[in-house]
Amino acid sequence: MDHLVIERRPDLHDPVAVIAFSGWNDAASAATNAARFVVRRIGARKFASIDAEPFYDFTGNRPSVRLDSKGTRKVHWPTNEFFYARNPGGAHDIVVALGTEPNLRWRTFSEIHTGLLTDLHVSLAVSLGALMAEVPHTREVRVTGTAIDPEVARDLRLTTSRYEGPTGIVGVLHDSMRQRGVPAASLWANVPHYITTAQNPPATIALLRRLQSLLGVEFDYTELLAAGQRFVAEVDNAVSGNPEMAAYLRRLEAAIDAGQEASEGRGASSLPPPEDVVLDIEEFLRGQRDSG
Repeated sequence: MDHLVIERRPDLHDPVAVIAFSGWNDAASAATNAARFVVRRIGARKFASIDAEPFYDFTGNRPSVRLDSKGTRKVHWPTNEFFYARNPGGAHDIVVALGTEPNLRWRTFSEIHTGLLTDLHVSLAVSLGALMAEVPHTREVRVTGTAIDPEVARDLRLTTSRYEGPTGIVGVLHDSMRQRGVPAASLWANVPHYITTAQNPPATIALLRRLQSLLGVEFDYTELLAAGQRFVAEVDNAVSGNPEMAAYLRRLEAAIDAGQEASEGRGASSLPPPEDVVLDIEEFLRGQRDSG
């Protein structure tokens, strides 16, 4: 597999893979934060990476320059790294693929992932994603689980994906895994569309709670729960000072409580356009963080 750098090849027992990419598939960084949480909590070790050069347009996805502990400037490129951990208390060892959605050569990029998962005899690959939706931050985060293969969907009690439309690297990778016979599922968190720059700890927790049963592990969410409480309090504070935003939020809550999509029956409304709501609430959150 060209462009794949393997530092060590782990010998794993019936591994389950977790996959997350920053970018189009990762609203509020909920998916990649969940994958990073898994890496930290299970003590996963890096064993492979993908060379960034063939897969990125660096004028659109720029590297960054940072200073190390000795003050030396180093260039950091977009990364795609693979980690592994033993799971002596469970039925499956764990692989985590954590990266950045590429700009170029998506088929080659996906084939690298699929080839490695095949070589490691991964029994299930679970991708994580998050999407912007008309949902309120005051309700439990909805996570949808889908699979392309009807048999996988049935075994995991998920729905069979019937989505049609634009896709990101997750969709392309799932097609590659389907062609190679790698069982795969996808978990997606719905995050409020009116908060686009802040991270969303409740969404990260929701993904992890759905994921942990597939991995055969249990996580301690103490720190994430505290971060989630702060997040909700900040947004509540922003909403309380904006009558239009409060009205918009009540409408979203009513739609969710009724089991309806927020966009159903919208018609004429005195509520502000969604893009105006986003700007108002994000300006408030930025001010909160700057003053803090």
